[in-house]
Amino acid sequence: MKKTLLTVIVLGMTLSGAAGVYAGSKLEKINAYLNHGISFTVNGADQSLADSNGKKLVPITYQNTTYLPVRAISSLTGIDVEFDAASQQIRLETEHDGESIANEWTTINYSEAQIKAIKEAYAKFESFETAYAPQQMAKNDNYVKAAATGDGVNLIFKHMTVNVSPRDYSTGYKSKEVKLSNGVSAKWYTPSETPMLGFQLDDRTVTISSPDGSLSSSQIEQVAVSIAELK
Repeated sequence: MKKTLLTVIVLGMTLSGAAGVYAGSKLEKINAYLNHGISFTVNGADQSLADSNGKKLVPITYQNTTYLPVRAISSLTGIDVEFDAASQQIRLETEHDGESIANEWTTINYSEAQIKAIKEAYAKFESFETAYAPQQMAKNDNYVKAAATGDGVNLIFKHMTVNVSPRDYSTGYKSKEVKLSNGVSAKWYTPSETPMLGFQLDDRTVTISSPDGSLSSSQIEQVAVSIAELK
């Protein structure tokens, strides 16, 4: 399955800036279709394809084969991708320290007791009772507990902390804006030694960090797109 996925991704890549260099020699004109009927889920969670600016992307169907934008798919699946403009080569990296990226992620299955505790933490705040939580985590991570703070809720994991609050803690700090794979605008900022990712989700602000430094920025961004209302 992994080999098939990577083959489709490579074949469906978008080569930015290639037309001017390779016109007439490497590019071949075809008649294809934008396929608006295809939807996406990652580990059961609905996702959409978007470029780095948040613009929605649509798969292309050509001769009964569907082609996907490589960078958008890499963001959803955790596969590292680089494009070498000089050699016109796309490089995919599926392993970190000998471990497959495809096997690094798992769906979080909260127990009934954990769900109850999370909802009780949110219930301490008037007009803020709706509970939100990540639906995915790194495979080597573990959910520990929920804790109500002075102005929000901390969901504490072994390798990350997810804070949900009415406050935007990035105010006053220099930040770098990024687009998550679902098109949501987020920003990285560093109030101390630990980088934090913050973004708006409905009526609240979510802030994610990895206090022990175990998670990369791309991993934290992948956790971010999985945060949803806890049923």
